[in-house]
Amino acid sequence: MTKPFGLRTKALKTRFNSDPELSLISKPKESKPVRRVIAKHATKILETLGEDTAREGLLDTPKRYARAMHYLTSGYQADMKKIVGKALFKEPSNEIVIVRDIELFSLCEHHLLPFFGKAHVAYIPDGTIIGLSKIPRILDAYSRRLQVQERLTQQISLELMNILKPLGVAVIIEAYHLCMMMRGVEKQNSFTITSSMLGAFRDSATTRQELLHLLGGLNRSKI
Repeated sequence: MTKPFGLRTKALKTRFNSDPELSLISKPKESKPVRRVIAKHATKILETLGEDTAREGLLDTPKRYARAMHYLTSGYQADMKKIVGKALFKEPSNEIVIVRDIELFSLCEHHLLPFFGKAHVAYIPDGTIIGLSKIPRILDAYSRRLQVQERLTQQISLELMNILKPLGVAVIIEAYHLCMMMRGVEKQNSFTITSSMLGAFRDSATTRQELLHLLGGLNRSKI
């Protein structure tokens, strides 16, 4: 038997708050000490690979790599309250709102290689709407971490459900994974689609179909 929406959402939130991989809470770290440690280990990795870290092209590579990794994982320090700020507004709207084709870049936690693509985010307000630019910012906060696409999709939907208390949230991500393109099976044209449907989007086939119709079959061309 399908759980009532309220009970299912409560269960999801319980898991969300108790699972360290899904948790909103993270302790900020000082950037300079972190970058120094990363640069030190990057130098060691290059030397282990047989590279001459004293040659011109690699002199500053460990520092550049450290800065890049610190930025690409900056989502761990994201503060959702600051991101959203005062961009929540009372509005008696209960129709579907969609922000589609949001560019997405993240790092696969299995190989530390990028995956990239587009996200489509929808919600049905229940008296509160959010500034549209905040949706991509929330997405960035979670994508700038070591991720798997499945978890990223769920984290975004749960966060919006937590912030807006809407009638429903839907997140669909289409992404290419360089860990499948550059190595391993080396499939250049395969992309992965994940979805997280909460509330009315999960409970109502009609609402879900309306969403998919508005999205127009998603993005079938090269991202």
